[in-house]
Amino acid sequence: MIDYTESVLSKVSVHQVGNKTREENFFLSKSELEITDETLRALVTKFFLSSFTRPEFYNFTFTNNDFSLNPLFQFASKVFNTPNLLHPTSIDIAKHLYELSVHPQIKSGDLFVGYITNIEVEGKHVNALGIFKSESRQPFLKLDASSSEFKLNYQDGINIEKLDKGCLVFNDDKEFGYKLCVIDKSNKSLEAQYWKELFLMVKPRADGYHHTKQFLEMTKNYVTDQFPDDFEVTKTDQIDVLNRSIDYFKKKDSFERNHFEKEVLQEPEIIRSFRKFGVNYLDEKDLEPMDQFGISSFAVKKQARVFKSVLKLDKNFHIYIHGDKDLIERGVDSDGRKYYKIYYKQEY
Repeated sequence: MIDYTESVLSKVSVHQVGNKTREENFFLSKSELEITDETLRALVTKFFLSSFTRPEFYNFTFTNNDFSLNPLFQFASKVFNTPNLLHPTSIDIAKHLYELSVHPQIKSGDLFVGYITNIEVEGKHVNALGIFKSESRQPFLKLDASSSEFKLNYQDGINIEKLDKGCLVFNDDKEFGYKLCVIDKSNKSLEAQYWKELFLMVKPRADGYHHTKQFLEMTKNYVTDQFPDDFEVTKTDQIDVLNRSIDYFKKKDSFERNHFEKEVLQEPEIIRSFRKFGVNYLDEKDLEPMDQFGISSFAVKKQARVFKSVLKLDKNFHIYIHGDKDLIERGVDSDGRKYYKIYYKQEY
């Protein structure tokens, strides 16, 4: 969990970073922002931190996984060692981002770099380096009632409810490349994923959240793609395995692969098929084996949304299957029409 209740934004600098290919503005401020109004400081803090709600953590990485060579790791280490170096370090960060802003889809924007103290992360109070980029400006109406007549004007500004891109580097797990949270809401196209992959260069942290997410994704891919190729199964059989998989993760606090296979997959030949698929899947995705780990309820909730338990029949019917598949019977009548027969005890 992440708690910002007692957090303090102690320092912040801002620069303008455009698209280098389009020769857009690149403006570096000479000093830190002075924020003396506490209401304004609270609004800025909300803008920076309120979007980081999911406990999905990353670590810095680099060539051959030597995260110490990652420029952002070095910048973060400098600030954590000497917080007063935030502003000159923010200039280095802005220059680094500008050099990478060469794809035509990359938008110009305001780059904020801040130092936040006393954030509670997984029960530990730590400081953080925040890097935030605002790419979207919106018009705001401003009503002036200072005179005897009302006047209505507009101004372009930043919507504090929408952070386009952001990163929080927590001063924790330095030996693994620091613990990070990352946001990139403004552009989902593969060509423009420069924020996470080129600028920050991060990889998922090897924790319960990512292990839970990755194993459930692997299971879903097996059931929907490989399972019907290896065995004669119906859609209800596939949905039944998906339901048992997600139920296992909902009911357990920890994962043990052999126990999962016996309880969910059950049949030895299906278990062998699943293991073979898993070896190839982990190799293709460059993932480590996931045999034992703590289950993340947040990851289970997120993945449950894509575990479809709906049987779609032409464009006429959707059957939601949540339990015993033996209560639904599939067949073909004398006229060749396919049908499903459903048994139940009570109608709600």
